[in-house]
Amino acid sequence: MSAIVNHPQRNTIRLQLKQNLILREMPASAWNDLEPLLEVAEYRKGEALVRQGSTSMEQFFILDGILKRVVSNPQGKEMILRFAAETDMDTSYAAWRMKTPIPYSIAAVTKVRVARLSMPHWVEFLERHIEMKLRFEYEVMRLMSEVMAHTITLHLLDAPGRLARFMRKHQDLLGRIPKKELASYLNLTPETLSRLRQRAA
Repeated sequence: MSAIVNHPQRNTIRLQLKQNLILREMPASAWNDLEPLLEVAEYRKGEALVRQGSTSMEQFFILDGILKRVVSNPQGKEMILRFAAETDMDTSYAAWRMKTPIPYSIAAVTKVRVARLSMPHWVEFLERHIEMKLRFEYEVMRLMSEVMAHTITLHLLDAPGRLARFMRKHQDLLGRIPKKELASYLNLTPETLSRLRQRAA
């Protein structure tokens, strides 16, 4: 991990951060406040950034690659709640606010690079920049409703309907998510997913 100012690709990283949906409209004064708090970290495919049940909370801005938010039951069965790629983010903010352990894991679907900071530092930053706080909290609410909508979709739509909804809403991720991961997200077997995609082609 390294601070942005010391990173050999700092100009690229700054450009990527300025395309992030949370940070893109941030004023220069806020940038000057935030950048020293961020560190750049890289994760291998399959590596966990956050483990379910942890109380160590962070904020992640995705620079390269794809993350998944996943929840496991006591028997170890996993359910993928969402994917997030470049210009997006993931967070433990709701758990921080509710003072509860994080109810899901965040893991790398592909090789991933993020800019990250601890939740205490992020919350302090938001308290100093109220417009940013409002935008961020709106995005957290939207993200939570997206996860809820996906969970409902698994119960209400048949297999072709689930795939069609994903293709409509996440065109940018098609072809980038490994088949096994996408099948798990849609609650299908990889074989069923292959058949449905051939039919849809």
